[in-house]
Order: sequence, then structure tokens, then C-alpha cells
Amino acid sequence: MTSTFKPVAEQLAYLKKGVAEIIREEELRARLEKSFQSGKPLRVYLGVDPTAPDIHLGHTVVLRKLKHFQDLGHTAVFLIGDFSAMIGDPTGVSETRPPLTREQVDANAKTYLEQVFKILDAQKTEVRYNSEWLDNLSSYEIVRLCGHYQLSRLLEREDFRKRLESGQAWELRRQRREALKSYAEGLEVKNPPAIPDLEARKTLTPIEPAKTTDLAQPISVHELLYPLLTAYDAVMLRSDVELGATEQKFNLLVHREIQREYGLPGQAILTMPILVGLDGQRKMSKSFGNYVGITEPPNEMFGKMMSIPDDLMWSYYELLTDRTPQEIASLQKKVSSGKLHPMDAKMRLAQEVISDFHGQEAARKAAENFQRVFRDRQAPAEAPVVKLSKGPAKKLTALLVDLKLAPSKSEAERLIKQKAVEIDGVAVDDPHKDIDLSKPADFLLRAGKKKFVQIIVG
Repeated sequence: MTSTFKPVAEQLAYLKKGVAEIIREEELRARLEKSFQSGKPLRVYLGVDPTAPDIHLGHTVVLRKLKHFQDLGHTAVFLIGDFSAMIGDPTGVSETRPPLTREQVDANAKTYLEQVFKILDAQKTEVRYNSEWLDNLSSYEIVRLCGHYQLSRLLEREDFRKRLESGQAWELRRQRREALKSYAEGLEVKNPPAIPDLEARKTLTPIEPAKTTDLAQPISVHELLYPLLTAYDAVMLRSDVELGATEQKFNLLVHREIQREYGLPGQAILTMPILVGLDGQRKMSKSFGNYVGITEPPNEMFGKMMSIPDDLMWSYYELLTDRTPQEIASLQKKVSSGKLHPMDAKMRLAQEVISDFHGQEAARKAAENFQRVFRDRQAPAEAPVVKLSKGPAKKLTALLVDLKLAPSKSEAERLIKQKAVEIDGVAVDDPHKDIDLSKPADFLLRAGKKKFVQIIVG
């Protein structure tokens, strides 16, 4: 029988691109071999809790790996955690998440799918919701599920351990403060308590009032249930492979173990690196403001991507494009040798990424717009037009604020003094300059690097 799948070695090479860890590679290879021989595709799933409506490039790293399996002919299962989202994944958090309502989760899930299918093939993707089975679990079944895992194992989880240690440290500080207080009060009475021994006093005297970061962050029981309930997803989906970010490793290992408890072969696991945000330091996150949303306008996405540090673009090439490691290495060599300017390499990256979400034509126009505005210092092709009625002269600083080109007059003055304000390409350096609005005029006003307005007076 002729297999419909590519040779296993070729599949593995394609799937390993950008992967942080495979647990275990020999198991994945064995599953691929079996799939190749039988012609039966692997069931590969990615579970996502729709806790927010929008997806940024950081989310797409794991989605792209699911797409790679789909490209190879395997079954891509996109699991929407509409039940688990209402619990809240404790991964990476220092306190209990506020619960989401069913309405919030449903609205987010709808938006998620619209964005996910910019990457996955909608016709070939199996979409599931874990409320299908978790909504219907009986009390007995939940107790039985919990009986398959030890509490001590759950408390090994780094997030939980840190919060427990924080709580224990806080309690110890509280006890020491109480002891010091009692000791101090005892000095004022006729029969003071015994003076603490020298070592105890050493631990008491330097204590300062508790800081907010010292306070214990409690762990709710439902948080302990999260990895067990999501493990039941893997049982119900009968998955061969599960994907996730490196920070999800604990959950993924629990899923694999619970599968075995239910008589299934434990799935293989592929973890993907966390995408570093635009600041080049922290993971991409909306809360840090260092993200690129995949539904943002092409010009905005392009500008954001061009702001990343030069050395960061190579991991972006690896995690956000389909370029081979050899192609990426070749680009790096050209940049390091001076044959290719880093900005040109970054522009190629931005154009390739944007074309995945907005199409090649939109990406090309975004690249041209960036070239025009930032490299040739010309106005964007679609600079907004503002019509002003004829009238008395107006201070340039006031005009900048009125047009929302500066948040305040003081900021407008600062921009002018830095020669960051131009009229028809000529820098203005007088913060007291008046703009004549008494007669018809047409001029281009620029503030900073990115803000342009075409002014028409008439």
C-alpha cells in the first residue's frame, strides 16, 4: 500500500522547526511510523481558553505548529475551552483569576474562531468545545477523576509552590512581629517575659512592616481542579499529540498521565517557545503593551514589527514564518556580512507575517507606506485630510492639540523644540509660531515620526 503521508524523517524535520521540547521524540516518531503504515492520520490538538477576544502574534506560534500537522495530512483539533475558561488557568498567575461568565466566554470564542481560521484551514479543522463533556460530568465522575492524581503532585507546580511559599513566609513574618510586639510591651511591666535568646532576637529586630508583595495569595480548590478537568479533554478527544507553550508543560504532563489512567496510550507533547514582545524583554502580552494584534491594520502591524530589536527578528523568522532554518541562517549571514541591511531583513519579515493575515497585496502596500514615511520621509499615501474654516491665526501648539497630534500644549512645544514638527517637509523650531488661517491654503502637517495630517483651509 502506498502511504498518503510523507516519509517519517521528512515529517519530523518539518515538525521540529521552532519546537522547544518534544516529550518524547521517540514516541512521536513511533506514532508517525504507525500513521505512515496504516494511512490513519494522528489526532493533534491545541486547547485554548477564550479569556480575551483578540489574538496577537504570540498566540499564533502554537497555532502555526498545529497548521504544520494539518499541512502534513493529520487531523488538527482546535479545542475551545469554554468550560475551563470559566475556571481560569492558574499558569503564571500569582492570585486567583476572576471568573468569566458564560456570555463573555461565548462572545470571545466566536471572535477567536474568526481569527484562528486566518491560520488553520477551516474545512479541515475539527472544532470542539470542552463543555460538550465537562458540563455533563456527574459528581461521581469528578471524584473519580480527582482520585487519579495526588495532591502532592499538583502542589509541585511552580505557580502553586510560589504562592504557598509566599503564604508561609508571610505567616512567619506575622508570628515574628507578634513576638517582637509582645516582647516590647513586656519591657514596660514589672514582670517582663523572658528575654528571647540571642539567635531569636537576631531574627526579630530587623523586621519591617509587611509589603503588599509579601501577602499570601490563597489557592482556591477550583484552581487545583483545572489541570485535571482539562486532562479529561485529552481523554475524550483520544488525542495522539497535544501542543502548548512551554509555560503549559505542567498541564500537558498531567493530561498525558490521566490519559493513561483511563486506559489510553499517553499522548506525545510538543511545547513551543514563548514569543518575546516588541520591547525585547518580556513575553508578548496585551497587558505589557508590547504586542502585535493579528486584526490590527496592516500599516500599524508593519510599524510595530519594525520597532523590534534587530537581534529579536531571527526568533520571529523562526516562529512566525515558514522559512526553513537554512533560509534563516542565510539571511543572518547576509546581515552580519553587511550584504543586507538589518532594516531590509526586518521589512521582509514584517511583509511575510502581515501577508498571512491580510494578504500579499495589503502587506506590499504596508511595506511601501513604511518606505515612504520612515525611510523617504514623505507623507503616507492615505494621510487623513482635515478641512479648516478661514479665520484668525492660530498658535501651532494649539493646532497640534486640536488635531490630536499632541496630547497637550507642553508636549507640542517639546516636539517643536526637538524639530519633530514639519510643515510641507520643513521643520519648525519656533514654539510660538502662528498659523495663518485667514486665506485658502493647503499644507501637510507632520508631528513626530508617524503622525501626518493634510490641512485644507477654505
